[in-house]
Amino acid sequence: MSIALIALIVLWWALIVYAVLGGADFGAGVWDLFAAGRDARRQHELINHALGPVWEANHVWLIFLIVGLFSVFPTAFAALSIALFFPITIALIGIVLRGAAFVYRYYAVSEESLFARAWGRVFSIMSIATPFFLGVAAAAVASGRLVNAQGVAQAGNIFAWLSPFTVVIGVMAIALCATIAAIYLVVEARDTIHDTQLTRSYRLNALAAGAITALLGAAGLLLSSSEAPLIWQGMLSHALPLVIITMLIGIATAVALFLQRFRLARILIIAEAAFMLGAWGLSQYPYVIPPYYTIESSANVPSAILALLIGMAVGMCILLPSLYYLFSVFKLPYPIPGLRKSVQSQASAHKSDCQKQAL
Repeated sequence: MSIALIALIVLWWALIVYAVLGGADFGAGVWDLFAAGRDARRQHELINHALGPVWEANHVWLIFLIVGLFSVFPTAFAALSIALFFPITIALIGIVLRGAAFVYRYYAVSEESLFARAWGRVFSIMSIATPFFLGVAAAAVASGRLVNAQGVAQAGNIFAWLSPFTVVIGVMAIALCATIAAIYLVVEARDTIHDTQLTRSYRLNALAAGAITALLGAAGLLLSSSEAPLIWQGMLSHALPLVIITMLIGIATAVALFLQRFRLARILIIAEAAFMLGAWGLSQYPYVIPPYYTIESSANVPSAILALLIGMAVGMCILLPSLYYLFSVFKLPYPIPGLRKSVQSQASAHKSDCQKQAL
């Protein structure tokens, strides 16, 4: 195993971590957009608490990916930066805007003010646009059409990253993020605030989003046979077991949700995302950008990659304990005044209705 391949595996694990953590943040924005009815305010409050101060830390994995890709595969990074200039730029603008919008809404004087509602819409819309364009970019890489016949990347070639296949995968990325977020929010609603109504609501949301993700995944597989032939052949030759395992984990996740085994469902959805991205990576092997940029041809010199891997190992010794401490502190079960009051008011209203009916 070459040192470039080892570095790529490390970067791929960082991509998986970003998908299951950052993806949940994007998905929370999706559900924030669809929050409506009597439970809308409690849904906003639950999402605010679930994201809390830890969501910004999840983007450390995106920075890790960018720096690692630039350092390990500089020629491939240059081609990606040119060919995917527009979708990646939109995604980065979305990340910045949704972060600013979340803070502006969170600290608004009144949640009902026009200021808070406007920034809330920006937060939700950017939470949909960002994973869509990230999914489009990933599908464009897998399609093998990102660079021309001479291996040259062109920023103005919109058809390289916008096709039925890339659009389907982009929408699937939104659905996957929504599924991950809904399952996380189910656990938050049940174990943190003990809200039966929100637990039931997000359970149904998770089942619906999971079904949509499965349908879009199947459509993406069918389209890949013609739209991404190298990936299709790679999947059939050495990644088919991972695809089958991904499907089985998806079914197991739905069963766990149906049986109300929510913590198990949370573990399974993380595993499903990991196997899904792992199947993509294995199907694409040995290419970084099919069909011209292979792992070996686009890799930096071994000494530079080795220095980077040593730096990553040292950095992880600092980063991982810090992230664990951050999550353990801010994810401890503690009362949320706004939500707790809302739940109590709901219970009082329900009790009052029952008393009136009895009279």
